[in-house]
Amino acid sequence: MTEDSVDGIPAIHAAPAARIAEPLPTIFFFHGYTSSKELASFFGYMLAQAGFRVILPEADMHGARFDGDEAFRLGRFWDILKRNIDELPLYRDHYMSKGLIEGDRVGVGGTSMGGFAALGCMARYDWIKAIACYMGSGYYMNLSRTLFPPTLVYNAQTEAEHARRMKPLEAYDISNQLERLGNRPLFVWHGARDEIVPFSESTRLQEDLTRRKLASKAQFMLDPNGEHKVPMAGAIAGVKFFSSNV
Repeated sequence: MTEDSVDGIPAIHAAPAARIAEPLPTIFFFHGYTSSKELASFFGYMLAQAGFRVILPEADMHGARFDGDEAFRLGRFWDILKRNIDELPLYRDHYMSKGLIEGDRVGVGGTSMGGFAALGCMARYDWIKAIACYMGSGYYMNLSRTLFPPTLVYNAQTEAEHARRMKPLEAYDISNQLERLGNRPLFVWHGARDEIVPFSESTRLQEDLTRRKLASKAQFMLDPNGEHKVPMAGAIAGVKFFSSNV
């Protein structure tokens, strides 16, 4: 596991030590809001142990990309999320150009905000073979009214500004493009006691895919006792999922 950089963006690069220079199936893994690539690096370790190359990029306004202005960042959750999604092709192309990705074997995963990004990436990029979303959501437009609204508070007075700020995310929201999540393997883990991202976001996704007969490639691991923290069982299940599908 080493420090890396993609066009100046810091990343952690994990791979089996004896095969780090070889083409390998590759997972891009996004960390959560106010978290870090280092805290998410246990996924890198576990996936590398399973034979994957894993790239954990630093999100905008985090780590070395953060200027310390917490108040400014608080209203930028959805901007950071969008940037994660937009930067994925940059990461893919960087490692592809170095001959380090085996064929088209690319997966994407993430926790919390990183899980939001993973779902958005799946809806946006056809070249992703499988994604794993931990305690995330792809229903951006609706959830943004209650979770980190860009106007800090959502009400009648801020509704117009909220709509303006969220407009760039409309095309990324999964609501009207669920078929793009149903045509490839999808793994979702969420804890029923999550105190940050509503558990109902994942049950809604399960219900929506099932109702539209799009759930045949989806695997939901809904933990009745889980909180906003990935347990070892959830992490192991995600590694097995990627091993079977990427």
